[in-house]
Order: sequence, then C-alpha cells, then structure tokens
Amino acid sequence: MNIYLAVIFLIGGLAILWKSAELLVSGAVGLAQRLGISSLVIGLTIVAMGTSAPEVAASIAGVLQKTNGGDIAVGNVFGSNIANLALVGGLIALIRPLEVQRLTLRREVPVMLAVALLLWPFLHNSYLARPEAAVLLVVFVTLILLITYIARKQAQQAKLIKSSLEAATKYEVTSAKKSVIFVVLGLAGLALGAKMTVEGAIFIGRRVGLSEGVIALTVIALGTSLPELVTCVVAAVKGEHDISVGNLVGSNIFNTLLVTGTAGVVRPFDISARFAGGVDYWIMIIVCAGFAGLIIIGRRVVGRTAGVILLSGYFAYIIYLFAYGSPNI
Repeated sequence: MNIYLAVIFLIGGLAILWKSAELLVSGAVGLAQRLGISSLVIGLTIVAMGTSAPEVAASIAGVLQKTNGGDIAVGNVFGSNIANLALVGGLIALIRPLEVQRLTLRREVPVMLAVALLLWPFLHNSYLARPEAAVLLVVFVTLILLITYIARKQAQQAKLIKSSLEAATKYEVTSAKKSVIFVVLGLAGLALGAKMTVEGAIFIGRRVGLSEGVIALTVIALGTSLPELVTCVVAAVKGEHDISVGNLVGSNIFNTLLVTGTAGVVRPFDISARFAGGVDYWIMIIVCAGFAGLIIIGRRVVGRTAGVILLSGYFAYIIYLFAYGSPNI
C-alpha cells in the first residue's frame, strides 16, 4: 500500500461507513414496524450485535496471541464500552439531545451496569477460566431470550387495523424482506468500511511517525467502535433516538458478556492487575454509572451539556492512557 491508496482507503471507508449506517438504520426501523416491535428492541439486539462484531473479532485475535492476549481482549472490552458511552454518547448529544424512554432507564440501563459489575468476581483473580467464560455466555443468552420474549409480547399486544388482510400481508412480506436486506447490507458495509478506514489510518499514522502504541490506543481502539459511532450518529440525525440508545446500551452489554465470554471459551487467559478489578475496570464502571446519572439528572434527556461532560471525560481518559498506560495494550 502507498500513501495515495491509504488516503483512498481512509476516505472511501468513511463513505462506506456512513452509507451503510443509513441502510442499517432504515432497515432496522422498517423491520421494527413490520414486526410490530419497538425500534429500541431492534437496537438492543440486531443492531447492537452487528456493531459489536469488530470487538468479538479483535478479542478472539487477542487471546490467540501468546503474549498479553488477555489484556488485549479485556482491554478492548473496557475501552470500547468507555468509547461507546463517553465518545459516541457525547457526540450524539451534541448533534441532537438524546431522549431515553422511562422503561429503558428503569430496565436496560441498570442491566448494562449490572453486567459490568458482574465481571469483577470473574476477573478479580487475574484469570478467566473456560467454565467462567461459559457462565458469561449463558447469562448473555438468557438476556437475549428475555428481550426476545418481551418483544414478542409487545408484538402480540399491538393491534393494527387492516383494511385488506391479503393486501396488507403481501405488503408486509415485501417490506420485511427489503428491511432485512437493508440490515444485512448495512452490517456488511460497516465491517468493510471500518476495516478500510483502520487500515488506511494505520498506514498514514506510520508514515507520519506515530508509534505502534499510539496507533493502538487511538486508531485501532476507535476503529472497533466505528460501527457504533457512525450508526448512532446517523440515527441521531434521523431522530431515531431508540436506535441510538438501544445500540449504545446493547453494545455495552454484548461487549461485556458476549465478547469476554467468547474470548474466554476460545482460550482461558490471564490478565494484568489493571484490568482485574483495577483502575481501568473502575473507570468503565464510573462511565456507565455517570451515563445513567446524566440521564436521570436530565430527566431522561442527555442534552448538549451532558454531551460536553461525556466527551471531556473521554479525552481525560485518553490523556490518562498516554500518561500512565502501557503501549502494549
């Protein structure tokens, strides 16, 4: 790769990310309407799982390394969770104040914080065994089944008046297929766009003299959160608050349970003290609790002032990483 191709990768990747996010949001909203369930449920499941795929891949690749594999896997989870709420959440709030449903504040947000706290008894001894990782996956599957049950219950309670059953059925099938195609194309495009953007940025970073540590802490860490970032920004621009909230909260739940659990099942791993209930772990907890607190203070609206606070917190965390973090993370 040369510098010109790297620039094309960077710009082209960002363009693909944006267009793919538009397809994903449109498909997700359409799918929710066709199934008679809320956009929040779609955001918590399909959208969140799709945008969390880079974290899964990065963590599995991390634990397969012979050195510092556990730190890479868990550090990726912590860093992505912090970036999702502080960076992505902050940017969204600056673009358009983020409205959160009352039920979401009472149910999904506490679950996000609870599963983050759940990690402590599994990681505090600096080792994640395969049975412990399996427990995290069981909890994850249980939550997914519960969310699916709630969604089906909502769909059954929704009574839609149809003037012509046959015509409506034909319309729904066609629209549902189109929505599914949009979602699949959107998720595939996000993966491709993120890969192109990261590869181009890494090459440019090396050419301008950035160290591997700086690149890892900035470009690669942000790269795995690009799908969440772009999807939430597009959803915010379109006024689809439930998609944004569902993606942010759902992605953090998926990262904590699915990403950590999958990495541990693939290969049990050791982690350093900073991740085993150390400073970085508690920074993640503080960010999760702070995000919930800002929702409460704002009366279920994360406004622009809260967005500035979240972004300031994220940049303070980056400064902390450069000042006290290891370049091997």
